[in-house]
Amino acid sequence: MSSPATLPGGTRSPARGFALVVAAALCWGTSGISGDVVARRGGLQPLEIAWYRMVIGAVVLIAASLLTRRRRSRTDRRAPLTRATAAQLAVVAAGLATYQAAYFAAVATAGVSIATLVALGLAPLLVAIGSAALGHGRPDRATLLALAVALAGLVLLVGTAAGADTGDTVVLGALVAVGCAGAYAAVVVSSGLVPAGVPTTTAGFTGGALLLTPVVLATGLHLPGDALALAVLVYLGVVPSALAYGLFFAGVRTVPAAVAAIVTLLEPLTATVLATAFLGERLAPAALAGGLLMLAAVAGLYLRRMGDSNSRGLAPNPLSKRAP
Repeated sequence: MSSPATLPGGTRSPARGFALVVAAALCWGTSGISGDVVARRGGLQPLEIAWYRMVIGAVVLIAASLLTRRRRSRTDRRAPLTRATAAQLAVVAAGLATYQAAYFAAVATAGVSIATLVALGLAPLLVAIGSAALGHGRPDRATLLALAVALAGLVLLVGTAAGADTGDTVVLGALVAVGCAGAYAAVVVSSGLVPAGVPTTTAGFTGGALLLTPVVLATGLHLPGDALALAVLVYLGVVPSALAYGLFFAGVRTVPAAVAAIVTLLEPLTATVLATAFLGERLAPAALAGGLLMLAAVAGLYLRRMGDSNSRGLAPNPLSKRAP
């Protein structure tokens, strides 16, 4: 799941990588409403939901890795596990664990829409700052324009959602979501630095689950008794977790991290639509306009990357420095 997207002949495809990131974002968009169902029907706390998601995802990824080991050994070359790579994987694992726990806490406090919008809306800015701090230069004009358009749409969405409830719980949930954004940005930047051939997704989920285990055992761990909650919990661990992160880590190898962060704004848009449809929330005209702006930013980036792929064959990710 973590091998880079390629064209026939072994050429990496930025267009296909872009599509993988889009697919991952759409899968992630179902996380908030899934966690809400598990919390309401199963009575689980945010930390428990995060732990189950990480553990189920890790089990699925390990099983898939074992089942495909023979085929991979013939076609893939494993990169050596250097200290730098181990440190990058540790950051990915810690970031995933922190993000999951903080995200579901924000959902429980402020609701699906605000938690997802704030967490993912801040991520592109933090990724751009992190990329610049690591010496990878400023984003190009197309990326900056898409970022401005996407954030304008995000402001409309968040402003509409927050305006409906000015209570302290919404403010607290938004602050927790800010921590989500920081953890997510760390995952995006660090995963782009991991060399090809390293099972980033499996290592991240396994390490994140191990980090959360002592905490969740200390606070209490329960199994949901409701059949629907249990089924949704399994779905949460498989589709928006193992599958989605596998798609994302594969795609981000050929898509600049700042671009990937903007594309994943599809996640809060998807989450908001699902919350409107199934949790009774209603989108005001201003919020709908914000969603359309976000879609326009993603569509513009896609067309730009398609042009890069057709004209040059490769649009390398400036963060994906390969180990020698």
